[in-house]
Amino acid sequence: MKRLRQLARLLRITQVFVRHDLDEFVTAIHLFRPYRLLLRLAPWRLFARRGLPRGQRLREALEELGPVFVKFGQMLSTRPDLLPEDIAEELARLQDRVPPFAGDESVRLVERALGGKLESFFSEFNREPIASASVAQVHIARLHDGAEVAVKVLRPGIETVIERDIDLLYMLARLAVRYVTEARRLRPVEVVDEFNKTIHDELDLRVESANASRLRANFEGSNLLYVPKVYWDLTRRTVMVLERIHGIPIGNVEGLKAAGVDMRKLAHNGVEIFFTQAFRDGFFHADMHPGNIFVSPEGQYRAVDFGIMGTLGEKDKRYLAENFLAFFNRDYHAVADAHLRAGWVPPGTRLEEFEAAIRTVCEPVFARPIKDISFGRFLLHLFQTARRFNMEIQPQLVLLQKTLFNIEGLGRRLYPDLDLWDTAKPYLERWMREHMGPRAFIRALRNEFPKWWAMLPEIPALVHENLRRTRERGSAQESSAREIEQLRRQLRQQQRRLYFAVSGSGLLIGGALLLGLDMTHSGEPGWSNVAGWALAAMGVFMLLRGWPGRNP
Repeated sequence: MKRLRQLARLLRITQVFVRHDLDEFVTAIHLFRPYRLLLRLAPWRLFARRGLPRGQRLREALEELGPVFVKFGQMLSTRPDLLPEDIAEELARLQDRVPPFAGDESVRLVERALGGKLESFFSEFNREPIASASVAQVHIARLHDGAEVAVKVLRPGIETVIERDIDLLYMLARLAVRYVTEARRLRPVEVVDEFNKTIHDELDLRVESANASRLRANFEGSNLLYVPKVYWDLTRRTVMVLERIHGIPIGNVEGLKAAGVDMRKLAHNGVEIFFTQAFRDGFFHADMHPGNIFVSPEGQYRAVDFGIMGTLGEKDKRYLAENFLAFFNRDYHAVADAHLRAGWVPPGTRLEEFEAAIRTVCEPVFARPIKDISFGRFLLHLFQTARRFNMEIQPQLVLLQKTLFNIEGLGRRLYPDLDLWDTAKPYLERWMREHMGPRAFIRALRNEFPKWWAMLPEIPALVHENLRRTRERGSAQESSAREIEQLRRQLRQQQRRLYFAVSGSGLLIGGALLLGLDMTHSGEPGWSNVAGWALAAMGVFMLLRGWPGRNP
């Protein structure tokens, strides 16, 4: 029965694709190749959407096929490293809008999730939703303490629909791997795996609630961004209750101007919010399209919908910062070198060849005024170039690139003369100083010192045990007096080097801490500066004295 349902669904997909003149996608499916001629003669061919760009035809077909295919297309739009640029850009325009389900059904679902009558939790509940999407819809309500809230309710039966179409996507991906040579490079099964995880996260509203709470904590007290409060006592897997956000939709440019919002400052604040999320926190809102952003009359951003979030590790941040700065300094050698040092491209890659490829792609960008240069476009070109050199693009970086596109488009719509570089460069330079300079080294020493200090008492016992085992192994393996003497000499050397290493490390750490203490005070260098440098110098001398290459 399941196979019959899948076959019926495949026939429906085929019909929709052919009607939108997408024969190349249909005939790529091995199952339908014998029916190519029949499909071309089918009556619905008379209504094919000829003359439209292929990206638009594909987008409209996915919208017709329903919520799972819309979300899959949206996910694919974040992978321009896998798709042609025209298709990726068109898929980014997919609209996740479906008719709402009945308000009485929402009430039933909320009561079942919370385990009581609606009146026990809300003094008011508007049964007419203010927003409806493929996975959930949102109602406005009021708590008994007077707080106005937004109640997000998971669409009934959506799990069944998603599981059905996910199974179908897996089947199509396996067919593509088996019969389409080009598809193997795109790793369709892995792409469906990624989509499967993402959409199942969206089916648990506690995941979105946790995202909102984390972002709210990151911007607590900020004048730049406000994130609504989560009411955890009223939040379940199928129901989420958030503080209601009021404001002017950011797409309403005329409304913002009428409210007296400084458009230049608003555009620059949007860029600053993005870089703060990415580089300070390593956690960013990855769905910042105009429908998810409001603005207060004072010009503060207010975000909603936290289902899609991105994360960046320290390695990702360093990669991005180094590449952005090197790019805008037109230092393509530094861009190529950053890739090699980070291990993003294979170690055997020829630096000169990689640098030339990056120069070829990026140099035409500088033919435009600096204020018109796109960070997102640069990252896209960089990923496409690096992929030719077998660089595996990390999903979090592509998600960030897509978010950057949104921020740039939004910022320039608010203020056409926005110069992203003017805002971003000081931020990136400051980040590089703080995370890759002497202060970063001292901060790391401070953070690690308590762990090292706790381990120090164990070192003598560990050294003794290691020497004892080494001596026992040497005694068992060596029989001649000369060889035993040589082993003893080696043991003495090890003891001596270990002494210098432990002592030198302790002095170096102490000196670094004193220097860090001195750097926190203003004015002339104090005793801690002198003592710090003295201890550090002694530590370096001890380390060099015990270096393995030296004679004890």
